[in-house]
Amino acid sequence: MMRALWTAASGMKAMQFNVDTISNNLANVNTTGYKKEKAEFEDILYVSMQKAYSAEGAQRPVNLQVGHGVVARATARDFSSGNLEQTSNKLDMAIEGVGFFAVRGADGNIYYTRDGSFKVAMTEEGKMLTNSKGYPVLDQDGMEIYFDGDMALYEIQPTGEITYKDLDTGINLPTGQYIGLFQFENPMGLEAVGGNMYRSNTASGEPLPDFETENPSTIRNYFLESSNVQVVEEMVKLITAQRAYELNSKAITTSDEMLQTANNIRR
Repeated sequence: MMRALWTAASGMKAMQFNVDTISNNLANVNTTGYKKEKAEFEDILYVSMQKAYSAEGAQRPVNLQVGHGVVARATARDFSSGNLEQTSNKLDMAIEGVGFFAVRGADGNIYYTRDGSFKVAMTEEGKMLTNSKGYPVLDQDGMEIYFDGDMALYEIQPTGEITYKDLDTGINLPTGQYIGLFQFENPMGLEAVGGNMYRSNTASGEPLPDFETENPSTIRNYFLESSNVQVVEEMVKLITAQRAYELNSKAITTSDEMLQTANNIRR
């Protein structure tokens, strides 16, 4: 009975973690470029009272074991694309494909994001492309992107190339800069750091320039990628997690009543 108490307690903790994960998904249903998470669990230590065996004249084809509950082991992030929502802002960019934009954080490190709601910041060097926090957006060489002249004459091509329209000829001239896009061999290994940004690590692998991959991504400006959270799906998961939490609570109550009955036995 004591084992049942601790086993059910582990189930309650695991379901609380599941509810926390689902709640975070629902809270970010309107966050640009947000990718939903799913909690993953595994069973823990088993005690074998009797093991399966086959001996002369006797057989036991199955084991007699009891487990000690469940534990949360990982949160897997779903990087499937969200819907593209059209805007009226030329600097709003959505990625079609598995690429990421790169930005340089305040600490000087490079972070990666699917949030393409970019802005122009006025700096001493000129008009610099930044995200909403003012972090510089990087090109494919890891350099900041600056604009000279009239912003209305700049265009972002699907390849990420930045062009400038010549008013005399009407031709879009190359500026030599491309919006940086990068891919990862294991994007689920990326570490979320908040602010719609991720940090690369040994689990995700090194960032690969998107144009060097077999399936390069494309950029759609005047669009933003919405969150890929499905509200109905998350609500069903939330109800399931709540019911599982209640059942584990009931198991604790039942174990407690059994212990109380045993303690009240009189000779």
